[in-house]
Amino acid sequence: MFKKILVANRGEIAVRVIEAARELGIQTVAIFSEADRDALHVRLADEAYCIGPPPARDSYLKIAAVMSVAEITKADAIHPGYGFLAEDPHFVEVCEESKIVFIGPRYETMVQAGNKLAAKRAVRAVGVPVVPGAESLKSDDDVVKAAAQIGYPLLFKAAAGGGGRGMRIVQNESELLEKFHAARREAEAAFGDSTVYIEKYLPHARHVEVQILGDKYGNIVHWGERECSIQRRYQKLIEESPSPALSDELRHALWEAAVNAAKALDYQNAGTVEFLVSGDEFYFIEINARIQVEHPISEVRVGRNLIKEQIRIAAGEPLGYTQADLRFRGHAIECRINAEDPERNFAPSMGRIRLQMLPGGEGIRLDTALYDGLEITQHYDSLIAKLIAHGPSRQEAIVKMLNALRRWKIEGIKTTRDLYLEILTHPDFVAGEIDTQFLERSFKTRGLP
Repeated sequence: MFKKILVANRGEIAVRVIEAARELGIQTVAIFSEADRDALHVRLADEAYCIGPPPARDSYLKIAAVMSVAEITKADAIHPGYGFLAEDPHFVEVCEESKIVFIGPRYETMVQAGNKLAAKRAVRAVGVPVVPGAESLKSDDDVVKAAAQIGYPLLFKAAAGGGGRGMRIVQNESELLEKFHAARREAEAAFGDSTVYIEKYLPHARHVEVQILGDKYGNIVHWGERECSIQRRYQKLIEESPSPALSDELRHALWEAAVNAAKALDYQNAGTVEFLVSGDEFYFIEINARIQVEHPISEVRVGRNLIKEQIRIAAGEPLGYTQADLRFRGHAIECRINAEDPERNFAPSMGRIRLQMLPGGEGIRLDTALYDGLEITQHYDSLIAKLIAHGPSRQEAIVKMLNALRRWKIEGIKTTRDLYLEILTHPDFVAGEIDTQFLERSFKTRGLP
């Protein structure tokens, strides 16, 4: 087992990694930008080092600075969390060259998963269904021919990245080429690669993902699926497990496809296989080669700690259990509390936090790096907390979440809390009748999203 882990992240995920490492008897090293000098993860780690000014490109994304701290502190391994360097194959390569263990997938897997076209080819070869589309788009003529063959509506997607960047929905031929070039420009600016491809757009599909975990000995298990259809601008807001829409037959087929996709990439460590579900059919979207923001809802249902599992596997330990050993308990819901104002098109909200009341009670979990007096700045992601409710049924989990949200009271910034109260009481959500267009459709009169 490792003696010391460097945590190459900030916020709540850095706190989670530090606490998981401590449970395993491992010392931790925190890195921080000048803006995060007083952050909670800095206070909790055994050691902490400033690596640069507030902009992420000059601190958390600066590989040389991160590796310098790792070498100075004699860290055995680096946990990247999510975001920043978590899915950067070059960072994995640098770690391997420096004889420092990267707590995540192998370099080769990271490269293949990071290119959506390569990932689609790999999983299609083992029988996993993919969304109908076209890959080779080198000219305007290629785009026009592909669109005519597939039919509208269509979706342009960046081959080298995600998060909604480089994505454009095309409703008809009149906007096809304009959006093709716009998608290419955005993909180039975001990922340094202008390659885009076309997929058939499924406007009423659900976004469902499967948590997978694999060790170095070929053992792969899944931790069930998560429903992630409540989104705005392709960014998830509310997740739940299990999905309220899947039949037992479809659920097991989805699990099997996820494990087969992971095997196709010789996947090691934690990852997520993402699908679109339309009626009784499902289609592979991508593999996220990292821990996901929403992983806690899988943890509470399985009763295990995914961060600790990541560390164990990276240290060379076998998984130690089979799929048959895992039992899924009850229903879990997660709300991402973001420092945003939904009434102003989710504009970022900044200010100094004043805690008035925080949620708690049986079946409630709060993952956060907040403390009274913390200043929320413009430099980083707007996520400030993850609120998780777990109950024996979906109905009870919803009630627990509503109670918890009503106890969430902070001042100094706007958050997404009030929007979640509305969503969780919306008749369609309560009935489980949701898809990726739910927010836009149900809250259109308020200009959301």
